[in-house]
Amino acid sequence: MRVLAVWVVSRVVTTMLMLLFASWQEKNPWTGPRPGLLAFSQLWDSVWYHIVAVSGYPSVLPRGADGHVAENAWAFLPGYPAVSRLVMTVTGLPWEPVSVFLSVAFSLGAALMAYRLFRLILPAGTSLFAVTLFCFAPLSPLYQVAYAESMHLFLLALALYLLVRRRYWLLFPVVAVMALTRPSGLAFALALGLHIVHRVVTRARDPFPLADGVLASALALFSLAMGLAWPLLAWVVTGSASAYTDTELAWRVPYIGYTELMPFAAWIQGAQFWGAQWGIGLFAVPLLFLAVGLFAVFLFIPPVRRLGVDLRFWSASYAVYLLAVFFPQSSTFRLLVPLFPLLGAVAQPRSPVYRVAIVALCIAGQVGWLYACWWVNGYDWTPP
Repeated sequence: MRVLAVWVVSRVVTTMLMLLFASWQEKNPWTGPRPGLLAFSQLWDSVWYHIVAVSGYPSVLPRGADGHVAENAWAFLPGYPAVSRLVMTVTGLPWEPVSVFLSVAFSLGAALMAYRLFRLILPAGTSLFAVTLFCFAPLSPLYQVAYAESMHLFLLALALYLLVRRRYWLLFPVVAVMALTRPSGLAFALALGLHIVHRVVTRARDPFPLADGVLASALALFSLAMGLAWPLLAWVVTGSASAYTDTELAWRVPYIGYTELMPFAAWIQGAQFWGAQWGIGLFAVPLLFLAVGLFAVFLFIPPVRRLGVDLRFWSASYAVYLLAVFFPQSSTFRLLVPLFPLLGAVAQPRSPVYRVAIVALCIAGQVGWLYACWWVNGYDWTPP
């Protein structure tokens, strides 16, 4: 009930902020001026999820004038639009209310599941405050727009809970759906690999039965397979082996033009691009390596170590995955949301002044994110 109360207050605050920005919204490619809340919740990539829900995926990849693959629906995994389509079919309701309802419902499930996860490793009060930070986080408006993030966060919190509890059998269906909701199968496979290595190394004080080892290894391979399933399906349907990666690369074209996918190269390219934009070209790449190093150090500070190895393995694995495949731009902030277990470290100080201040900063962050990324102000190059 306490988690529910925190969630309700957080949604009231975020809804008020979204209504405020909607009242300022001018006509844009998605809505007319001053749209209602449901319409304002359908900006940006929401349109792609809607297309998938009602039309599915193209069997022929669209191409631009230069012959390269253009932006298309294959970049958006089917979990969230499939559930939306099911609810639309059962209820007869249109996309807009169904998509927002599902995001809000999954956000409540994610908050409740995150609390259960934090309670495995943290005291009740700290766990509740960690969930408070989760609910009021700067990007928490995502929990009530037509995006797949809420559904993915619920599944991720459930998967991490089962991993910490070592309930490997139950993880198979969760990993399957999670990997088809947001790209996460490869990162979770790496986290499982690290989990297995750690259990082998520590088996003298924490027994690791052969049956558990076989099951955990099978789960890691299954997660790896699910991480590759969507690119393979895109290949089967379109006849192009690189259909999925070419589609993802299309979103980088406005920044750096068409490039081949090379693991870990995108962040170097991004540092060079943004360094030139901000006039810090010589320092951009060193600053990138400094940020990566500081994150690695952060995973070993005492508050983070108290979260246990599995949440740290996930955080490290997901960070490696982002570094390997994504190009940094404004939507990178959204891609960092699955690192939410690290909020357990931020929540540990007990000072009331600290806790009030950090929640206030989160709400201010919501205002900043809505202004910079969600609200459309003329020609907008900062997609969420």
